[in-house]
Amino acid sequence: MSLSIRNQLPGTVVSVTPGEVMATVKVRLDAGQEITAAVTLEAVRELGLAAGSPVRALVKSTEVSLATGPVDGLSIRNRLPGTVTDVTSGGAMARVKVRIAGAELTSAITRDAVAELGLSEGTEVVALIKSTEVSLSGD
Repeated sequence: MSLSIRNQLPGTVVSVTPGEVMATVKVRLDAGQEITAAVTLEAVRELGLAAGSPVRALVKSTEVSLATGPVDGLSIRNRLPGTVTDVTSGGAMARVKVRIAGAELTSAITRDAVAELGLSEGTEVVALIKSTEVSLSGD
């Protein structure tokens, strides 16, 4: 199946912590980083998610925020360090490609944010992704 979602990160489920309606699913990406997804219990059942399950973490580029350094006091669980490899700016928005260990992420942010952060090829960044913005697909 082809998807328009730019960020598709292969990994393996480490743990599933169920709640009343939602569950948090920790996934170890192929390069060793961990990412957390908040998904419905129904999705956990339908995908058969359990420790050891192969999955893909899917994240729309509009849901990847960037910081130019560590960020404290923030509820965002997923913080992936990386390096900017490309910046393509349009009229109002920009596409920023970030190399993380073992993969590449695409972030869609405003052109103003690119300028204010001074983003260019080689800039060290931290990709920030809320767990509620991570979808999972069975691999």
